[in-house]
Amino acid sequence: MRSRKIPAIAAAAAASMLLASCGGGSADDGATTGTLDFYTNKAAWEPDFDELNAQSESDVDISLDTTGYSDAAQYDAFIKQSFRTDKSPGLFTWQTGPSLGELVDEGLVAETTDIWAKAVDEGWIGEDLKDAYTYDGKQYCVPMNIAYWVMYYNKPLFEEHGIAEPATWAELDAAAEKLKGAGVTPYYQTSTLFTFPWFQQLVAGTDPELYNGLATGEVKYTDPRIVEIMETWRAQQEAGWFSDAGATVDPAVGLKQGDFAMINFGSFFNGSLDGAGMVSGQDYDMFVIPAVNPDLGTTPVAVESGPLCVAENSSQKTLGLAYAEWWMSPDAQTAWSAARGDVAFNPQAVVADPMLEELGTTVAGDGYERFDRYYEATPTPILTVALEQFGAFIANPGDPLPFLEAIQAEADAYWADQG
Repeated sequence: MRSRKIPAIAAAAAASMLLASCGGGSADDGATTGTLDFYTNKAAWEPDFDELNAQSESDVDISLDTTGYSDAAQYDAFIKQSFRTDKSPGLFTWQTGPSLGELVDEGLVAETTDIWAKAVDEGWIGEDLKDAYTYDGKQYCVPMNIAYWVMYYNKPLFEEHGIAEPATWAELDAAAEKLKGAGVTPYYQTSTLFTFPWFQQLVAGTDPELYNGLATGEVKYTDPRIVEIMETWRAQQEAGWFSDAGATVDPAVGLKQGDFAMINFGSFFNGSLDGAGMVSGQDYDMFVIPAVNPDLGTTPVAVESGPLCVAENSSQKTLGLAYAEWWMSPDAQTAWSAARGDVAFNPQAVVADPMLEELGTTVAGDGYERFDRYYEATPTPILTVALEQFGAFIANPGDPLPFLEAIQAEADAYWADQG
């Protein structure tokens, strides 16, 4: 199957071509086997999706024809424009949270309630993940993946400096101080796109209800508790605990080179580290980040789940839903885990990497509380401003209040529009 990577400029042209073919939707052709047109904003993952074709062709006689986009904003515009044409996608990736809710409200994505019911009955997926895909009691889309945001570390560096995996926040701070004292930068940080992880970790690790309140508008970004948390972040930056926010080195390569000792990232990062030539359990390892507040009864863990969706008016709706049902199966998730190098949401799937298998078992335990990643939990207009402001704060740490006031101004406007 062919795989095409669409850069930002080409994406805009492609979107215009789609609009030119506007026909107001098309009838489902009813096919349950064949080649399925698949669009994704994860262009770098194209080889992983393509690798699954052998398994899906064998199991259900369906293969993907993947079109990957490298620019998230252009991809979102392209997909939204495609709904207005007769070429809406048979299968596409999206985001959970408010962004998916908007598509559901407009009737643009196909319902998957029956697929979810079967998957839960078969023990392929737990009820807890279903909430992120439920609107008015019905399910839409299926999980493309599940990833837990943890702390990766350069294992030889930890061993060289006599540092064990921290079990408490105080131990994590002590590790950072020890590394910095030895001339090693403790943490990776960037001022572009992934500007939210440390904010997410500090807030949820201090008070999960405070974190959830930001997502619902019940808590303001200018709340004194949030300001205090930002001051902690500021102090850590001023102490030199973070890498150069403007560095262009690939984060996997940076961890390998020892440019920094730790990086807070999703569990899919194993694939990047393996690709950089690091060996799981030997060159790198991971641990669940301890709660900031030692009095919390459970350890909060950020969870990211990206959906695979089928357009309601796609001519390949039936084919897309058939693939979505297969995707939930143990065979599909075993193949995906092997191709992508990540945990599997299906507990019956075989996870090849022992480290990832252990992570999935650990986080499923009673001592952990899973929460939605900031990127999905935050309404899009607020998220856009927050990412920019966090990036500015990372690039030039200072009084956090002006940055938080800018985010809150957007939040006030957004929640006012919601009635």
